[in-house]
Amino acid sequence: MSSALLRTVPALRGALRSSGAVKPATAMASTSFVRGKATLPDLPYDYGALEPHISGKIMELHHKKHHQTYVTGLNTALDTISEAEAKGDFTKAASVAPLLNFHGGGHLNHSLFWENLAPASREGGGEPAGALKKAIDEDFGSFDSFRKQLNTTLAGIQGSGWAWLVKDKQSGTLGIATRANQDPVTGQHLPLLGIDAWEHAYYLQYENRKAEYFEAIWNVINWKTVASRFEKA
Repeated sequence: MSSALLRTVPALRGALRSSGAVKPATAMASTSFVRGKATLPDLPYDYGALEPHISGKIMELHHKKHHQTYVTGLNTALDTISEAEAKGDFTKAASVAPLLNFHGGGHLNHSLFWENLAPASREGGGEPAGALKKAIDEDFGSFDSFRKQLNTTLAGIQGSGWAWLVKDKQSGTLGIATRANQDPVTGQHLPLLGIDAWEHAYYLQYENRKAEYFEAIWNVINWKTVASRFEKA
């Protein structure tokens, strides 16, 4: 168990870096580490910029409170593991692995999520273009079909989780994947677009009408960012 745990920390950091989320602390909407510490990324838009589709209050709470909790939890988990390993207490280190996955995944997922979004008055909404559009048409039949499939997948998530547009690193094909809680997308799949299905992402505005949130968020999807990830994969 201890050897598996020892691989967990660098693997998580590697996932953060390979996703393009780890950049200098001054970068907008990026995950960053300062002296080995994860920090809350800035957003490239104001909290109210996604209205009326996502309220400014939700964005502020989601970013400043919820995402900050994951950042704090990740740093605490990493510190605990480091201290335990230094003492040779691998049982203690292994016991923190679930927290590392939860908070590290939450930090990674939300850092990607902020980059997925843009104001409708700027680059948000519409449909993808170029190579990404061609791939979606080939693998889903059409953009409308993809959108319906992803919304259906989101509606089917029980409890908390995420739905993702992913690219298979081996075949290059696109697919839809779900992850429970804050589990990150790893392994053979590369996350391109993630939609947060946790209640904190929508309840203050949409209450129990989560299907309306799933429809509304398409108006603020930043397809240029999604396309950039797709082309770099």
